[in-house]
Amino acid sequence: MATPTYQPRVNVSGNGWRNPPIGGADSNRRLNHQPRPDEEQSGPTGPKPKPGFGLRGPRRSPHVLTAESLGSLTLPVGDDGVVIGIDPQNQPAVLSVLRPAPMEIALVGSMWMAQVLALRTVAIGARVAVETARPPAWGQMAQAAGGGQQCVSIHDVRQIAPQGPSVSSPVLVVRDMGARPPRNQLAPSPWQSVLTVLPFLGPRSPQMLSRADLVGLQRLSPEEAEVVTRIMRLPEQVGAVLPTLSDNAMLWCSRDGHQFVMTQPTEAETNLLGGPRRMD
Repeated sequence: MATPTYQPRVNVSGNGWRNPPIGGADSNRRLNHQPRPDEEQSGPTGPKPKPGFGLRGPRRSPHVLTAESLGSLTLPVGDDGVVIGIDPQNQPAVLSVLRPAPMEIALVGSMWMAQVLALRTVAIGARVAVETARPPAWGQMAQAAGGGQQCVSIHDVRQIAPQGPSVSSPVLVVRDMGARPPRNQLAPSPWQSVLTVLPFLGPRSPQMLSRADLVGLQRLSPEEAEVVTRIMRLPEQVGAVLPTLSDNAMLWCSRDGHQFVMTQPTEAETNLLGGPRRMD
């Protein structure tokens, strides 16, 4: 069979393969990378870029801000802390759990709500130490928190040691010992907050609520709601809502104000802790 032959389609000795020599017969032709005269006229103001090899880049005025305009720049930054849910306006509700100064938090509610707060506190890089009379109830949560790292420690009643909090390693101490918890043995320390869980109001609860920096309230009985309304100086219409709250609704109040919050558990929290509940 004869060998097929092809007609050459390009001339390798011509300008299709090689650039024209500088200063040669084609020196009067415009190089491809040089701007056209009309482009130079419509270019940006200021010194014109020197022609060079390669692309010229964007042919628009640079995004430069004058010194006089710097003052108009703003960066919106919200509160920092633990996202505990949403407020009535469907905006994220953020709880500042860890502060440079010692902080006392009282939670009248379920262990479920306390464990959700503990998990979310671990998520922002803090350690959690639990002093509890029911260690098995906290064991599964402690193992799951931190992705295998020792972020949550469990201690028996009166067996908790100083935690050594610092700005780089803040600590949330959770005290879960029923309606009559013993006195806290840990000395107040910066970057250490103490969360005391009360399933219901006991004889010593009014004193704890009055000295707490922050109080979280799940659903209460009408009698409990009257006591809390008086201690926390809440409006009567707010106190009247407390007996009607759903299992995942709370009222957070301090000396400066109060806020209703709906806590929405994530899928991982629901798989680990179950659904929201008022009593455990």
